[in-house]
Amino acid sequence: MPTIRDPLWNNIRVEGPYLALLDSPAFQRLRYVRQLGLAHLVYPGATHSRFEHALGAYHLARLTLRVLDDAGQLAEVNETARELVVAAALLHDIGHYPFSHALEEIGVPHHEEVAGPLIADGPVGEILRDAFGADAPARVLALIRGTSDSPLQGLISGSIDLDKTDYLKRDALMCGVAYGEIDVDRLRHALILLRDPSTGRLGVGLREKGLSALESLLFAKYQMYRNVYWQHAVRSATAMYKRLVEDALQSGALQVDALASYTDEGILHALERRDPPPLVAAIRERRLYKRAAEAPAAELSARTDLDLEWIAEDRTRTRAAEDLLAKRHGLKSGELLLDYPRKERMIGLDLPLLTRDGAVRHLNDKGLAGAINLPILAEQLYQSARWLRVFVKGEGRLEMSGVLEVLGSA
Repeated sequence: MPTIRDPLWNNIRVEGPYLALLDSPAFQRLRYVRQLGLAHLVYPGATHSRFEHALGAYHLARLTLRVLDDAGQLAEVNETARELVVAAALLHDIGHYPFSHALEEIGVPHHEEVAGPLIADGPVGEILRDAFGADAPARVLALIRGTSDSPLQGLISGSIDLDKTDYLKRDALMCGVAYGEIDVDRLRHALILLRDPSTGRLGVGLREKGLSALESLLFAKYQMYRNVYWQHAVRSATAMYKRLVEDALQSGALQVDALASYTDEGILHALERRDPPPLVAAIRERRLYKRAAEAPAAELSARTDLDLEWIAEDRTRTRAAEDLLAKRHGLKSGELLLDYPRKERMIGLDLPLLTRDGAVRHLNDKGLAGAINLPILAEQLYQSARWLRVFVKGEGRLEMSGVLEVLGSA
C-alpha cells in the first residue's frame, strides 16, 4: 500500500481505485495548480498545490468515516456510499482553474461545473464505474456539488466539511502564520449522524460538546481571510491576474473552455507566446500595483446611498468604472483596478445539533442562545476583513471620496 508523506498529516495511505484516480492525468494536473493562487508573491511558502490539498481531504474522509463507524454511526450507510464519499473528497477540486479561485471572480463557470465532464468521462469516469458501479460518477458529482441525498453529504459540502478543515490548517502552515489553528480531533469526534428536526433527513450533525471546536474552525476561517486570502498585496496580484486573463479572453488569445486544462505556468506561457501583455511580466517580476485608496466595509455599509456589491458581481460594469477612473487620473486602461471581494459566507452554519439534554436542534446563522451568537459575530468579522481597494500601476494616492462619487454613478 503506497504511503505518501504529507507536511500536515504525516503519512497518507492510498490504495485500490483511489490510487488509480490519483494517477489519472486530470488529477495529476493539480500538482501544478497552486492552492492559494498568487499568495506566494506575499507568503513565499504558499506554493503548495491543489494536489496536496485533495490528498489531505481524502485522508480526513477516511479518518472521519473510521471514527463514525467505531461509534456505530454508519449502520444506515452502506459500504459503497462510504467509498464514494472518500472518492468525492479526493476529486472535489479536480476542475480548478490555474491560480485557484481567481478566474471564477470574472464570471467563468464554477470549478464544480468544470468537474462534470472530467469525472463523468475519460479515465476518471472509467475508474469510478469499474470500482463502484455505473452510477458512481453521477453520485460523486452530486456530493461535490452539494446535491446528494447521502447522509454523509455534509462531509464533502456543508458547514463543517472536510475541505475547510484541510485548507485552513494547510494554508496557515505553508504561509507560516498562526491563524489556522483548529481543534480537528475534537471536532471529528463530536460528529454524529442525526435526523434534522425539520425535514427528518439523516445527515451529518454535531454533539454540543463540539461547539468550542466548531468555533475554532470559524475563527480560523475569519483570520485566514483577513490576513491571507484578502491581504492587500494578495488581492492586488489577484486583480492584475483577473484583468490579464479577462483581456486575453476578450481578444481571443485564450478560450473559456480551455482555461481549466492549463497549469499555473502553462497559462502564463500561453499568454507570453504572442505579443505578451505587460501584466504577465509584472506578475512574474512581482511588480504589483499599489494601493491608491481603500475603505473598510464597515465604513461603506454606513452609507445608505451607496451599494457597491456590483464590483464583485458585474465585471462589465466594473471594467467600465476602472477605465473611467483611470482616464480621470491620467492612467491608461488596465492601469487602475478595483477590488471588493465577493461576500462569502464566512461564518455560515446549517446543521443539526445534539444538545446535552438529548434534544436535536437546528444550528444555523441565527446561532444558538447561550452558546454561540453567529449573526452579530459574522457581521462584525465581515466589517473588519473586507475592504474596497483601488490599485494603480506605480505610486499614487486617490481621494476615496472622489472614487466613491464616480462609483456611485457608474
